[in-house]
Amino acid sequence: MISPGKGLSRVKISRLADGRLVDRKDVVTVEEPLEIRVEFTRNGVRETSAVSVTMRTPGNDFELAAGFLYGEGLLRAREDVAEISYCQSDEPQMYNIVVVKLRPGTLFDPGALSRNFYMSSSCGVCGKASLEAVEVRGCEQIPDEGLNVNQAILSGLPDKLRTQQDLFDRTGGIHAAGRFDEVGELVSVREDVGRHNAVDKVVGKAFLAGELPLGRTVLAVSGRTSFEIMQKALAAGIPLVVAVGAPSSLAVDLARRFNMSLLGFTRSDGFNVYAGAERIAT
Repeated sequence: MISPGKGLSRVKISRLADGRLVDRKDVVTVEEPLEIRVEFTRNGVRETSAVSVTMRTPGNDFELAAGFLYGEGLLRAREDVAEISYCQSDEPQMYNIVVVKLRPGTLFDPGALSRNFYMSSSCGVCGKASLEAVEVRGCEQIPDEGLNVNQAILSGLPDKLRTQQDLFDRTGGIHAAGRFDEVGELVSVREDVGRHNAVDKVVGKAFLAGELPLGRTVLAVSGRTSFEIMQKALAAGIPLVVAVGAPSSLAVDLARRFNMSLLGFTRSDGFNVYAGAERIAT
């Protein structure tokens, strides 16, 4: 059984050096399943529903659960949540199970996630259907609120993010997401073996603090941008996403359809703008 927050594991390996295999120890990122359960009231009776299992790096699990549920439209406001805890039982994997307890009277549909999956599972066949599914879930265009970020600030965000990636420094095998304000100051950063989990942790932290929507926020991610990451940013009201890597075609489509700004291949000497150039001060 793992304990909360343990993100590293030591393993024995063999290293090829000068034509010889030498035994040594190495540090790798922990990857463990996290089951998210929701306890809610229906017809006056308390029920518990297991809504998802994700492979993640332990640490900030409550933020991950909250961010995931909010991004999927299963949570609406911080006030909906009475408590988040690890499974209070003698199950051997109790730290791999998080229970989100909703306040009595909070509306919760345990079947919504499976419907979301069926709607979005068409993305391999029809991107238009996936974008329409986001609209069906109630996501609206990001409003224009005058956000205008200097290009030098945006170019420097990946390097700022990189200096905060403690687990990456030790393992080389973990992603990061960082929340920055419009002048490039770091607000929060989270690491995880899954890039989408890192985003959920950042969003979940803001959700639990009652800070959503994040209208004047820049989200920086250490890898590529997928449809899923852009969808999570949209749900949180984040207008500008900066990535070290490339976006997917659906990520670009979503950004353009919902009035988001999307940067890729971001380096100190420049970046590609795939959507929303009006938010960049040149």
